[in-house]
Amino acid sequence: MTDHCVPSVFPDVYVLQTGAGSGQWNMEFDALLMRAFSEGLFERRFGAGAVLWRFYTWKPSAVSLGYSQRADVVDYQRCSDAGIDVVRRPTGGRAVFHADEFTYSFLARTEYSNADVYRLIHDVLCTGLLDFSVHAVFCRSDPDFRQHYRTGHAASCFSASARYELQADGRKLVGSAQRRTGGVLLQHGSLMLTERYRRLHELLVSGHSQTESRQGSVPEESSVSVRELTGRVPSYDELCRSMNGAVRRLWGVEPKALDARDIESLF
Repeated sequence: MTDHCVPSVFPDVYVLQTGAGSGQWNMEFDALLMRAFSEGLFERRFGAGAVLWRFYTWKPSAVSLGYSQRADVVDYQRCSDAGIDVVRRPTGGRAVFHADEFTYSFLARTEYSNADVYRLIHDVLCTGLLDFSVHAVFCRSDPDFRQHYRTGHAASCFSASARYELQADGRKLVGSAQRRTGGVLLQHGSLMLTERYRRLHELLVSGHSQTESRQGSVPEESSVSVRELTGRVPSYDELCRSMNGAVRRLWGVEPKALDARDIESLF
């Protein structure tokens, strides 16, 4: 974790706290943000080099699939019966069950590499989590994902950690993914607050195949939630305050608040 402020990483940092939304609304809003950056509308309004954090949650709970993941891994009837949304993310990776979690999106038009942005964002998350006595670290190695995707756990995003993803006690704590279009980068990720995300295996198609089946449960040894680490679940407002404070301390800028109407007014 970075232990000093890195001034002027980004000249202006905006924060959008949209709270709870449906799966469709959340993913459509991320797509709208990507469009605002890709068309230059965000920088035209808020300044060249301005970046945006968005913090949100999910209501009702949802299963999201990675951009290129097969849709038939999901048991749509079971999800419907349980009142659970099914959506596709604009970023890659595997399926995630969004239940009790804190989700972020980060958007920037930047020349920083994907890996550099990944580390900068995770520095902020690490620092914010210290407020809750969660000591997260970077994963320093990559699994062989080609081999991993042949196993029974391959359908789940939380079954393995990639380099620079966040771990605690040697287990994955935050799952993040990226998409770059031209010079615009979208990164978003999920911080699991309770163990409910492990119910993903109940929402996948039984016996679909060796690699995409209900055997794809999220093993306890590979992932962990905040509640398992601390015995409590921080509120959405607490987490937003901590992440804003971490941006302030690490990046040397004061985050500026926006709301959804500010983005919608760009179009």
